[in-house]
Amino acid sequence: MLADYPGLSFDLEGQSREQSEMMTDLLSALAVGMLLIYALLAIPFRSFLQPFIVMSAIPFGIVGAVIGHLLLGYPLSMISMFGIVALNGVVVNSSLVMIDFINQLRANNPKMSIHDAVMETGRRRFRPIVMTATTTFFGLTPMILETSIQARFLIPMAISLGFGVLFSTGITLVLIPVLYLILEDFKRFFGIKDAVEDEGEGPVNAEDVRPELQSVS
Repeated sequence: MLADYPGLSFDLEGQSREQSEMMTDLLSALAVGMLLIYALLAIPFRSFLQPFIVMSAIPFGIVGAVIGHLLLGYPLSMISMFGIVALNGVVVNSSLVMIDFINQLRANNPKMSIHDAVMETGRRRFRPIVMTATTTFFGLTPMILETSIQARFLIPMAISLGFGVLFSTGITLVLIPVLYLILEDFKRFFGIKDAVEDEGEGPVNAEDVRPELQSVS
């Protein structure tokens, strides 16, 4: 057609153009939100690297949202994307709790080894993290299972939030401790110190300091 009619041009219009513009705006808002999340984490942690560990849960939340749509037979829509954007600020909660608790243990017990601090955090924070994720998911379940026509347009957003939180939490419980230990090995290799660097004469077992941990539970 272009060969038959020189000078002819075409472009997306109508609903396709509106969706394209909305997706562009949504991606811009997502990028700004990620930067704000990083800044809000970097300031209290006093670290440029630990926020990346916390935010590592975000991609798995997106994967969980996609899996939820596939399981329930819903296509990804703009409403789904709204749920994914909101999900980014929710899925970091579990990893934030774990990193903050590890830092508190190391700050209050300088002789405690990093490995023991990570293990103790997993033992003490496992149940609160799992309960928070499951209550969030089941709180969204009535909306996911809603059958009324008036509420059906919100179902994709609820699927993104519910399944994203549930899936990312399961990954977080394993991934975050591993990434924390890898980061500490990296910092030790390059001689980098931070606000929670060990200052004791040597590592001690977590059992020796467990009575002192009540102050950070």
